Amino acid sequence: MALPYAHSNDLPRRRRILLVEDEPFVREATSLMLERAGFEVLPAEDARDAMKVYERSKNGIDVVMTDMILPGRSGEELGEDVRRRSPEVPVLVTSGYSDAESEVEAPAQRTYFLAKPYSRVALLDKLEKILAAAPLARAASQAG
Repeated sequence: MALPYAHSNDLPRRRRILLVEDEPFVREATSLMLERAGFEVLPAEDARDAMKVYERSKNGIDVVMTDMILPGRSGEELGEDVRRRSPEVPVLVTSGYSDAESEVEAPAQRTYFLAKPYSRVALLDKLEKILAAAPLARAASQAG
C-alpha cells in the first residue's frame, strides 16, 4: 500500500511543545494529553532543565508551556529567557492562581495564560489559538 505522501518531506510536521512542569503527575498527564492530540512534547521539570532542552532543540520549539511557579526560577522568567533567544516563540503560562492572568497575559508579547486546573478541551483550544497567531514561528526560527 502506497503512502499518501510522495516524499518524507511532504509529511505534515508535528508541532513541538516544550512542557515545563515541576509536578511529575501533572507533567505526565499533560504530556499524554498533548501527545494524544498529535503534538510532540519535550518535557522539563524546571526552568534550568527547560533551557537545556530548548538549547538542544536548536530553536525548534513551537510553544513553551510552563507552570508559573517553578523551583529556582519562575515560568515568567523562563519565558523572558526564551524570548531573548527567540522572540517569535509563544509562551503559555499556567497557574492555579486566578489573579495571575492579568499579570501574565500579553498577546502582543506572545505571552498567554491558562488557569489550572484546565481541561483537555480548554488546553487544546488555547494552543490552537496561540498557534493560529504564530503558524510559522518554528520555521522562521530555524531559517538562519
